[in-house]
Amino acid sequence: MALAAKAETLGVDVEDPLILDDVSAHPWDEEAGLVVVGLGGAGVAAAVEALERGVSVIAVDRFEGGGSTAANGGIFYAGGGTVIQKEAGEDDSPEEMYKYLRMEAGDVVADSTLRKFVDESVGTVDWILHHGAKLNSAVWKKKASYPPLDRFLYHPDNSLVARYRKVAKPAARGHRAHISNGKKAWGVGIGIYNPLRDSALKLGLTFHRMTEARQLVIDGAGRVVGVKVLSIPAGSQAAQDFSKYIARANHFLAMLPPSLPFASITIGIGNHYLKKAMKIEASARQTRWIRAREGVLLSTGGFIMNPKMVQHYAPAYAAGMPNGTLGDQGAGIVMGMTAGGSTALMNKISAWRFINPPKAWSDAIVVNGKGERFVDETVYGATLGEHMVDHNGGIGWLIYDASARKKAFKQAFDPILVPFQRDVTLLNLTFNYKKAPTIDALADRIGLDKATIHATIAAYNRAARGEEPDRFEKEPDDMQPIEQGPFYAMDISLASRFLPLPVITFGGLRVEENTGQVLDAAGKPIAGLYAAGRTAVGIASQTYVSGLSYADCVFSGRRAARHVAKANV
Repeated sequence: MALAAKAETLGVDVEDPLILDDVSAHPWDEEAGLVVVGLGGAGVAAAVEALERGVSVIAVDRFEGGGSTAANGGIFYAGGGTVIQKEAGEDDSPEEMYKYLRMEAGDVVADSTLRKFVDESVGTVDWILHHGAKLNSAVWKKKASYPPLDRFLYHPDNSLVARYRKVAKPAARGHRAHISNGKKAWGVGIGIYNPLRDSALKLGLTFHRMTEARQLVIDGAGRVVGVKVLSIPAGSQAAQDFSKYIARANHFLAMLPPSLPFASITIGIGNHYLKKAMKIEASARQTRWIRAREGVLLSTGGFIMNPKMVQHYAPAYAAGMPNGTLGDQGAGIVMGMTAGGSTALMNKISAWRFINPPKAWSDAIVVNGKGERFVDETVYGATLGEHMVDHNGGIGWLIYDASARKKAFKQAFDPILVPFQRDVTLLNLTFNYKKAPTIDALADRIGLDKATIHATIAAYNRAARGEEPDRFEKEPDDMQPIEQGPFYAMDISLASRFLPLPVITFGGLRVEENTGQVLDAAGKPIAGLYAAGRTAVGIASQTYVSGLSYADCVFSGRRAARHVAKANV
């Protein structure tokens, strides 16, 4: 279990477990049936479920709680005939949802687990609505990276893409939280998270903010029985200052993508406030010991905000733009490892390359560094990103002509676009392109093989005119011939300066899929230790679609709580 030294090299502050011969003799400060480490989407779902089943719960969070769940776009993936789908007139069934997700999830979880996730989906929506989540049935039926601000049910996946439609009947399964958030597409997750948190508190949750778990406690038989935490005293001046500095740090760190001009200034300001907050942590925290009678749940998120862990496990994605919050440091994963927990898919990163809107871009072609197409350009952004980074060296060029450029400019001002969609479109139409009068000249400018790109465009144009099937099954209605010069190439690569590639981790601790218990290297459950959300391998760990991680957080958090409740009887 001596992993503390490795944890340090990974940039994570955790200690090797404390092993007790006499658990009762230890000077515990508090105890509960379940101790939740990280009160984000998975943690809060576990807390509510456990409390509803009569289990006492103490939750700790290094920051204010919510994590990436509260900060996200508020999309919750659900289907099979939810009450919201029925209000919208969307025809869906568990079987169609299962057939679709089977294509996305692959074998990352057992078939029985995916079936359970799907079969519970309708009830899960009823559950979050019961606890105060606000959803809405105004539906958007077209492909889009994010729905118009007045629509709250949409297709957040590949279900409308021809190849997928052949297998499963499409349905709008992206349930967006119905809250007032101006014109922002982030921070909407509070529409589901906050009501669940408030329900947990009403049900009796004890929640310690600004409290970081640093060490697991294990008894002589190897069972996890508690945690050591470091806590800034609630209500103290230190707590007020810490909260203020973290809020300012988050504001400036998220202000601009790191690759854009002036981002170094805003990031520098953000890091300035972050250092102030960390200084308070170093001087003001007190040690406390919390006993867990039935279990400890690790739900601190993934590790995308920890550059050392990303470089160690997934170096190919290090140039991407981290899509997470300050808590996504990998602490829960490494803490589980110190207790003997095993991991999987730690090199699995989801990269999101959205090119629609504007539709004129997805009507064009994406090629690799050789000038070859490698995907149907209308696929969901995470699917395009996966093909580009995992199979094409992270290189991607969007090739389009003068006619498409005019359409893209016009589409950028469509009032249905969310501001970030419009701004990204105009930024890249203005600054991120190479222009040439001919395809040969364009190939010279960006280093493509002339014969290859000519053959690629010729085949694409024939398919766009309906003269032959497209090799990637892209439909003619989603294609525009590339034939009117001048011609343009937009860099959509992993390291694109003006089009940052958001990335998020999906590997984590292996868990027993019926209980959520962390598995050791031999595949045996570790007594008293659970993991959920992005701290664990789950439904979303193979291929991401919007809202699936959120839904998996709730699914896996409730799963762990149910098992804890059985042990509590």
